[in-house]
Amino acid sequence: HPYGVHAIGVATSGLEAFVSTKPLMGVADLQGLKMRSPEGLVTETFAAAGAAPVNLPTSEVFTALDKGVVDAADYSAFSVNHSVGLHDIAKHPVYPGFHSMPLLEVSVNKGQWDSMSSDLQQILEFSVDWLAYEQISIIAMADLEAIVEARAQGATVHNWSQEERAKFRAFAREQWAKKAAESADAQRVFDSLTSYMEAQGLLR
Repeated sequence: HPYGVHAIGVATSGLEAFVSTKPLMGVADLQGLKMRSPEGLVTETFAAAGAAPVNLPTSEVFTALDKGVVDAADYSAFSVNHSVGLHDIAKHPVYPGFHSMPLLEVSVNKGQWDSMSSDLQQILEFSVDWLAYEQISIIAMADLEAIVEARAQGATVHNWSQEERAKFRAFAREQWAKKAAESADAQRVFDSLTSYMEAQGLLR
């Protein structure tokens, strides 16, 4: 609200998958791994874990993997990765992913929101809630279908153990704390998310 924006809600596509031309069994296999990553916190976390991230637009991921410019990539959901042919050249996907869960935020100008009737506000809030559940469900179903197809075409799907996921999360938590220290708003987000995850037993 201080910025003149009203947040209606947030949705996520769920956990992404990770594509790789090399078998990745855990954090140790990230050492020196040339990988595509979007800029920001994701890149900083992978670098802290020992990988060698390269910032590339999504339009260049297929070619970069095919030519050996990178060996792995943070791209999208398993089904999306499969639909664009990434598993044809990167036959060692990690699923469920351990690295990224993008968010979709739906907001509106605060003045516009305040001028709406309460029933229209409720309709928009319900619509965003429906979008959140629908998006997760559709992508999860598509992922399961794509996994069967990818395996049939020679891909080996790797699922990291909870121990390996916890090792990577430790690097992530260090980067979260650094980012939180950059501003009061970032600290509020960090405190809110970590409190929730601790209450849910997700930060073991």
